[in-house]
Amino acid sequence: MKAFLTSTALALTLGLAAGVSAPALAQDKGSAETTPATYQPDPNAKEGDSIVITYKDDVSTLDPAIGYDWQNWSMIKSLFDALMDYEPGTTELRPALAERYEISDDGTVFTFHLKSGVKFHNGREMTAEDVKYSLDRVTNPKTQSPGAGFFGSIAGYDDVAGGTAETLSGVEVVDPQTLKITLSRPDATFLHVMALNFASVVPQEAVEEWGADFGHHPVGTGAFKLADWTIGQQLVFEKNEDYWRDGVPYLDQITFEIGQEPIVALLRLQKGEVDIPGDGIPPAKFQEVMADPEQKARVVEGGQLQTGYITMNVTMPPFDQKAVREAVNMAINKDRIVQMINNRAIPANQPLPPTMPGYDKSFEGYAYDPEKAKAMLAEAGFPDGFETELYVMNTDPNPRIAQAIQQDLSEIGIKASIQSLAQANVISAGGAKDQAPMIWSGGMAWIADFPDPSNFYGPILGCAGAVPGGWNWSWYCNEDLDKQAAEADSIVDPARQDERAKMWSDVYAKVMADAPWVPVFNEQRFTMKSPRMGGADNLYVDPVHIPINYDYVYVK
Repeated sequence: MKAFLTSTALALTLGLAAGVSAPALAQDKGSAETTPATYQPDPNAKEGDSIVITYKDDVSTLDPAIGYDWQNWSMIKSLFDALMDYEPGTTELRPALAERYEISDDGTVFTFHLKSGVKFHNGREMTAEDVKYSLDRVTNPKTQSPGAGFFGSIAGYDDVAGGTAETLSGVEVVDPQTLKITLSRPDATFLHVMALNFASVVPQEAVEEWGADFGHHPVGTGAFKLADWTIGQQLVFEKNEDYWRDGVPYLDQITFEIGQEPIVALLRLQKGEVDIPGDGIPPAKFQEVMADPEQKARVVEGGQLQTGYITMNVTMPPFDQKAVREAVNMAINKDRIVQMINNRAIPANQPLPPTMPGYDKSFEGYAYDPEKAKAMLAEAGFPDGFETELYVMNTDPNPRIAQAIQQDLSEIGIKASIQSLAQANVISAGGAKDQAPMIWSGGMAWIADFPDPSNFYGPILGCAGAVPGGWNWSWYCNEDLDKQAAEADSIVDPARQDERAKMWSDVYAKVMADAPWVPVFNEQRFTMKSPRMGGADNLYVDPVHIPINYDYVYVK
């Protein structure tokens, strides 16, 4: 995905979707008192020992300003820290390098008070100057960060992005332990942005020492530090003995073995040689694993902030007719599609996934009703259906899913020819206003960048995304909904977040009334762990540390 749309892809091991979005921390506006973290150390946790994790491919980078895929995301989170973070295994915000913070009454000024005594891996103490440097670095076009756009609400961002300024005017060092950030507009998502990997704090001297190779010599404040990286063979993380958070990490060492085919990794897990197969359960082996009680006992399943959907280009006939789009919604047998992927997802009826704030449990959506769909097409002037094209990424299982969609459409008279193309070509077609009538999003979109309902609107349903090269492949633009969305995102007061979530629910209900999409399923994540691994299951399918929260798992 495109950085200017503030969201790119975290590629999934199943290959169904990609794209990474959150609730608010209970913090009184203007108050210097931060709600204490609710996480309690696991009383059964055992300190020490090491584990082995396998991956087929090597890691591209461990630079938090650059790394943006499912493989390095959680690694980077364990090497670096940002001002904010999340309770382990949840989407609940908590302060991290910020000990506490204050928000101005108008929601545009955030004052962060930093923890004292936090040290980088090189032994130097971190200060507010380091936070400012890190934010200036990630937004500087020279860094070429795919996450730069996330910081667009900070005053001075446009000048830095445009190359007319080197630093963000809205980021001010008050003293070594205090940082003030001024926004150009109220932004309810800002604290979540400050928990992204892109907001990680790095030491300037290490970045300047290694230059473009900093990603292979990372220096942060995280729970682990890089001990060894043998390209193409392994990475070794070792415990940061000076870590500022008490009691973690539990592990002394993590070895990531590179070059392991997923099926081989599964066999090694069964033999006790591997603790976590990083690439997950090979699709070809999924049913076999789930049918074996001993192997199934090692499987961990968790929800994911993901929705797979079919877009209909509302600017291209006949999808410019609402009745046609509604008929297509009624024609898709979502249960059958979920069965095709071994039930590794749940049927969807709205854009937001069930674990996202703003998801409406009472929303019914469009029921599967081919007969009613045919009747609606006839009323719209297509009693014999019509011909169209369905674009799809050409990696399994997406072509098979497209064939199921094709069959469902044929039942109501719509003849859809499948255009199975490389990911880049489908994305290009979607970003061209008159090229792709329909697209199955699998393999490309959409996983939330942070758990906030706004991330499922702006880039992929809002007017800002309906531009050449954009990710709003339905080209749906409802200016009234854009205004309602902007109003929701101006509510910064944590005491009003329930109200904000309801506003977003209403936005998505109105989107579905216009039917530019067919939401098909919300993918579940499956992984495995060896019998000796300890820690709550939600740490192994962490919704934010995707895929694993290494800081809190341990060996029993």
